[in-house]
Amino acid sequence: MPLSPLPDFSLDQRQQIELIASDMDGTLTLEGEFSAEFISTLEQLQSVELPLLIVTGRSAGWVQGLVQYLPVVGAIAENGGLYFFPPTYEAKLLVDLPNISAHRQALADCFQQLKTEWPQLVESSDNRFRLTDWTFDVAGLGQGEIEAIAQRCIDQGWDFTYSTVQCHIRPQGQDKGIALQRLMAEQYPELSNHQVVTVGDSPNDASLFDPELFPISCGVANLRHYSDQLPYCPAYITEEAEFPGFQELADVLIHAKV
Repeated sequence: MPLSPLPDFSLDQRQQIELIASDMDGTLTLEGEFSAEFISTLEQLQSVELPLLIVTGRSAGWVQGLVQYLPVVGAIAENGGLYFFPPTYEAKLLVDLPNISAHRQALADCFQQLKTEWPQLVESSDNRFRLTDWTFDVAGLGQGEIEAIAQRCIDQGWDFTYSTVQCHIRPQGQDKGIALQRLMAEQYPELSNHQVVTVGDSPNDASLFDPELFPISCGVANLRHYSDQLPYCPAYITEEAEFPGFQELADVLIHAKV
């Protein structure tokens, strides 16, 4: 499917948007960091009453802190495993985990099995802050290795995804798109799927680009590196990569609201 440039995003569609649901790393960050321009853009979105919901693979511990400091309406963490929403910012699980300790031990066992075949795998430093999934660094892994690792996880009854930062071993059915649908039904029941724009940059954002679920989606330009690995492509793509690409999208939405 061809990627349409952002100018093809019609004014009528832009004016309908009432929620932005965006990935974080590689989409809201620039070279791994938030910028002053990022905070300014969030404030501009607030000024036109256009809320931003973060949908990230980052850990529960990291996200619970971030969401209370950033001017956003809430966040989904661990690729759909749980979410945080005001006023309490209490972690709300989106997957069924009757025994979290046993679940985490099973994830650790799966990772150790993988290391017998790929001893170079490095556990991510934020695993201690996770509840629903297990992560290891994606750096140094080729596409063939990633695909083989994914199959091993599936063979053991798990699901698998990866981003520009990490690989994730996760329960089957744990997914950004499914989680966003559920959260919208709970928190924004008045919105249709044509009133949310989903944004991302890597394979773990693929379900956010499913046109049956989210017909209005946007990739930042660095997504082009993965376009042949995605089951769905976004409706639109920005000219710039990472946060400058998100800023392109934010600007057209803000201008459509004023």
